[in-house]
Amino acid sequence: MNSSLATLKIGMLGCGNVGSQVARLLKDDQRELSTRSGAQLVLKKIAVRDTSAKRENVDASLLTTDAHSVVTDPEIDIVIEVMGGIEPARALILEAFANGKSVVTANKALLATHGADLYAAADKAGVDLYYEAAVAGAIPILRPLRESLVGDHVKRIMGIVNGTTNFILTKMDEEGRAFADVLAEAQSLGYAEADPTADLEGFDAAAKAAILAGLAFHTRVTAADVHREGISAITATDVAVAKSMNHVIKLLAIAELTADDKISVRVHPTLIPRTHPLAAVRDAFNAVFVEAESAGELMFYGRGAGGAPTASAILGDVVAVARHRTGGALGPRESDYADREIVPIGQTKTKYLIRLNVADKSGVLAAIAQGFATENVSIQTVRQTGRGADAELIVVTHNATEQALAATVKRLSVMDMVRSVESVIRVEGSSL
Repeated sequence: MNSSLATLKIGMLGCGNVGSQVARLLKDDQRELSTRSGAQLVLKKIAVRDTSAKRENVDASLLTTDAHSVVTDPEIDIVIEVMGGIEPARALILEAFANGKSVVTANKALLATHGADLYAAADKAGVDLYYEAAVAGAIPILRPLRESLVGDHVKRIMGIVNGTTNFILTKMDEEGRAFADVLAEAQSLGYAEADPTADLEGFDAAAKAAILAGLAFHTRVTAADVHREGISAITATDVAVAKSMNHVIKLLAIAELTADDKISVRVHPTLIPRTHPLAAVRDAFNAVFVEAESAGELMFYGRGAGGAPTASAILGDVVAVARHRTGGALGPRESDYADREIVPIGQTKTKYLIRLNVADKSGVLAAIAQGFATENVSIQTVRQTGRGADAELIVVTHNATEQALAATVKRLSVMDMVRSVESVIRVEGSSL
């Protein structure tokens, strides 16, 4: 190693699966990382809850239970936060900034809730805040939005940003299995937590959608601004219907500019045609599809979670921050100049697939069509399958607002000939 290089010392908050991989790579790749960053990178201290827990590839002498000693240590230049959660992570990062330390974090929930405060504190302290690992693991998507596409106008982002839900929906599609059965497998393989609520109900994806939308549209977006629906209501029948129409169901994070230059941000199950690039993203992989005015269509694909992939993104940020520390520079600041309005979900327009269980008798189709027309929702296609005394109607609409669609579903649900509204799923990128 070049002894003439300056030394930058690193402190870490948390040392679970991701943190252990960060520690391993900082040690194993020290020479390469130091050469690339222009400084000797030395891991000095790691804050954990329990120093006695077994951690592979981690020097036990670096461990401490005193997290404040990491963010206040005058010798530490860069703090890596991989502890997760809102508190005490937020307070510790703010304390790190106040002590002149740059921060690299993977904390999507924190950024999607308190990102503006963190940016402001970093600006005040004259230090960097980097967070590539907060969205889609090893996939480099945030830096392209912050830097590579800053000269362009992003129009739309659609992403599969949660590996657990994508694994479940892939298995349901390819093997015809029920949701609960695949969830149990995902948990046994470590793809899903014992309490999978954050993944299944879209909280994880919503936090990531907020971060993506904020960067793409130069506006502050929080998780609370994101309309969120999970996949727990998706049935094997829904998946089979999609398959029969040459479509697949994915949990998508969608952020887009509306016709009047406002922002729509949402996370929900979505039908997309199998010809769409996102339809081929299988198992626990992630992908983000970006549409820009000049660059056109771009897709970023790879492993969206896991210790080593996430550590890769973190170390990329560490190298960038180290270069800035040694060169007296700073990375991009918060870009919220556009301050666009975020529209409520009721004003968002898209297509819908509505699956109805109806009485199999004459006049039903006319009555259903009238129900749609009354709420100004135009029908694109209708398919009917007989079921003895009942029938299943599958209706695909033209673009309609969420508000109009909700009113239509409410109207249909009280019709005598409608036994039940089985499902309502949004449709994107389709010519159905």
